[in-house]
Amino acid sequence: MKKYINPEFSQWENISQRKTVPTVDLNQTVKEIFTDIQKNGDDAVSKYTSIFDGVSISNFKVSDEEILEATDLVSDELKIAIQEATNNIKRFHTSQKENITKVETTSGVFCWRESRAIETIGIYIPAGTAPLFSTVLMLAIPAQIAGCKNIILCSPPNKNGKISPAILYVAQLTGVTSIFKVGGIQAIASMTFGTQSIPKVAKIFGPGNQYVTSAKKYAQQLGVAIDMPAGPSELLVIADQTCDVDFVASDLLSQAEHGEDSQVILVTNSEEIVEKVNQAIAFQKSILPRVSIVEKALENSRAIVLNSIDEAIKFSNYYAPEHLILAINDAEDKVAQIENAGSVFIGNYSCESAGDYASGTNHTLPTNGFAKNYSGVSLDSFVKKITFQKITATGIQNLGKTIELMAEAEQLEAHKNAVSIRLKKLQNG
Repeated sequence: MKKYINPEFSQWENISQRKTVPTVDLNQTVKEIFTDIQKNGDDAVSKYTSIFDGVSISNFKVSDEEILEATDLVSDELKIAIQEATNNIKRFHTSQKENITKVETTSGVFCWRESRAIETIGIYIPAGTAPLFSTVLMLAIPAQIAGCKNIILCSPPNKNGKISPAILYVAQLTGVTSIFKVGGIQAIASMTFGTQSIPKVAKIFGPGNQYVTSAKKYAQQLGVAIDMPAGPSELLVIADQTCDVDFVASDLLSQAEHGEDSQVILVTNSEEIVEKVNQAIAFQKSILPRVSIVEKALENSRAIVLNSIDEAIKFSNYYAPEHLILAINDAEDKVAQIENAGSVFIGNYSCESAGDYASGTNHTLPTNGFAKNYSGVSLDSFVKKITFQKITATGIQNLGKTIELMAEAEQLEAHKNAVSIRLKKLQNG
């Protein structure tokens, strides 16, 4: 990790830069693939699956037989762990259900809001260097609780044309209705337009690399909603003298192993902590099977020493991390100062891995600074909010004059007349 000692505020923007692929090249690639898939459907999907995944597939849909086979390949021990995580995620997301509250804003005027599930949603599950079956839990469970009728899952196949057994097992466990062996830009394009075999969806969820993120942004321009611009994983740890440097190192490494384009940041008020964390990283990473990925990620990572923990929190708010760990004294007392973060982990024992898998919170979170204006996935992500109102005869009489005056001031006479005609009929009996 590159080290910075008391950088000036003017340097913060440069320090906060994430690793990127040139946007122009990305956008052009995405547009070309989308256009091809819109025109040629499954044939184009097959072509790009062959190019990018190195496998020829004619039937993308995962069969019931493949799901049964996958179920047998998942160990009983893992199934138990998945069930415990499922229970916690269900419990947390079920608590987010909104109670209907009718408000009488004026006597005789009743207003309220109700949720309706998005009928067809698409889930993208990365599987390039790690099959993220946990993301199926994070997306399919709240979709099922919300009442989505059609849950479409796309995930890239391996060289044998298969999807990870764990992904398939969790998909059937959580109510996914259709699973397709398609990854990358072509998966997002397929769910945007619909092809001969892959349904068109109304909203697309799920993380991915910068190609997937760019594809989701393009899908949004074409009228398909997305959860958020979720790209490469990132973590920022704020640590002081009360931290356990071994814990801090392990948390930084846990995010670095996601991919070469992941980024981890250590912010502290002590240069000594940086040195000790670096020593712990050197020891711990040596036994990791994904050490080459970790080392690439660390090349684009930072260790920053600032004058105080309050200043460290200011930097964190500026950076707006996907994950934030507060490994500091009286961590919970600092929560009110956190303004921009996808998910926050409080204290030395709140490892980010818990949120990734089983504590109950959702791990699909905004990255690349989007925590400044996006929330992580929740039950609300899978519903639309519809407002309702009921105005009685008394209500229109009480509110009518106000509406008439405002409509007249905007020179919208038909709006005014819609009220006036009702008031006159009530007046005339």
